[in-house]
Amino acid sequence: MKKDTAWILEALQQGTFDLEGQFIYGSNYTFMVNCRFEGETFKAVYKPARGERPLWDFPSQTLARREVAAYLISEALEWSLVPPTVYRLEESPMGPGSAQLFIEHDPDHHYFNFTEQERHHLPAVMLFDLLINNADRKAGHLLIDPEGALWLIDHGLCFHVEDKLRTVIWDFAGEPIPARLKSDLDRLISQLDNDKTLKAALTSHLLPDEIQAMRIRTRDLLESGAFPLPPEDRRAYPWPLV
Repeated sequence: MKKDTAWILEALQQGTFDLEGQFIYGSNYTFMVNCRFEGETFKAVYKPARGERPLWDFPSQTLARREVAAYLISEALEWSLVPPTVYRLEESPMGPGSAQLFIEHDPDHHYFNFTEQERHHLPAVMLFDLLINNADRKAGHLLIDPEGALWLIDHGLCFHVEDKLRTVIWDFAGEPIPARLKSDLDRLISQLDNDKTLKAALTSHLLPDEIQAMRIRTRDLLESGAFPLPPEDRRAYPWPLV
């Protein structure tokens, strides 16, 4: 299937979902579905809000919306790291939830065995996780598709107002942020301040203080100009690592 992003987003929102199976690993209900739209069929990952396990530190039934917010930030940065993702309200097998294009990949190929060329993507990945305050960046959440493109998945535990960053990727801690990435952060700040479409989209999925906290994190990274060091007062790595 070779379709542009706009078509995929429309298909995820309007297409017919046929359940294929459930992913057995993970705390929350996650399903593989076949999405049928305009004579085409492709696989998608469906995460119903009602299947989320309650957490003490994240508001109930908000994880699927955070998946969509992560996609919106990836697109605002023009990094295209997160597969096309929507929040689907109607005609879903188990009610409202996120729907994301499934990325074909080798599950045994992940961050810990990336090639040197694949590791060139990692500064942007580490910066992205800092921006969205990713509390669960495991090695297996970085996928390489058959064409060699890098994709990031599983962003339900993001955008908390408190510092929650837990990631396996600390490769660049203490190093300067590359100039091209700082330029993208500048553009994101401008969009958060002036782009009404982006602000409205984010407000549909995040609380105002969560959006403001992300803006503050972005500004702090620009002012420091460097990737931070792992915190010493709390756990900096997820578990399991993969």
